[in-house]
Amino acid sequence: MDGGSVVGGGNDMATPVQKKAHEAWRLYKYYLDKTTPHSTYRWIGTFVVFLIYCLRVFSIHGFYIISYGLGIYLLNLLIGFLSPLVDPELDASSDGGASLPTRGSDEFKPFIRRLPEFKFWYSMTKAFCIAFLMTFFSVFDVPVFWPILLCYWVVLFVLTMRRQISHMIKHKYIPFSIGKQKYSGRRSAVSSRAD
Repeated sequence: MDGGSVVGGGNDMATPVQKKAHEAWRLYKYYLDKTTPHSTYRWIGTFVVFLIYCLRVFSIHGFYIISYGLGIYLLNLLIGFLSPLVDPELDASSDGGASLPTRGSDEFKPFIRRLPEFKFWYSMTKAFCIAFLMTFFSVFDVPVFWPILLCYWVVLFVLTMRRQISHMIKHKYIPFSIGKQKYSGRRSAVSSRAD
């Protein structure tokens, strides 16, 4: 047995670099967790990162293939954000799991996303930062005719969103909640006692 570790004890000696990296990771996760309730400020920050990325791409007139890949990835994230956790078409055969209500007499079940808002924001922001860093390496500047990529991406976006919206209409779900529902249970109970 060497002096650095105890069998079964999990007391492995870590190098100072590993300790500092772990400490930096914990600090990063701490501040990331603190941003969770501040969704407006998070999205404003992501919009600022998006603007910086756009300024970089437009100022150097290149890296359009990176922007195209970024657009495809963001479209994939958007589909995950707009989709329910359990697809009603796939879940119709099984009885288990949450299903969307189809009649007014069905029990209310909240919309649970396949990709939650925080993970959507985090993945989107990370993607913009990685794409921004990639613009500093000339190996990623593949010469392409960017209008073709733009047209192809727009067609892909329109077809994908059309399919997603028809899925929403078919299964009668809306992936957004506008305000909280207010119940007046106590007021009606008090007024019925007065009668």
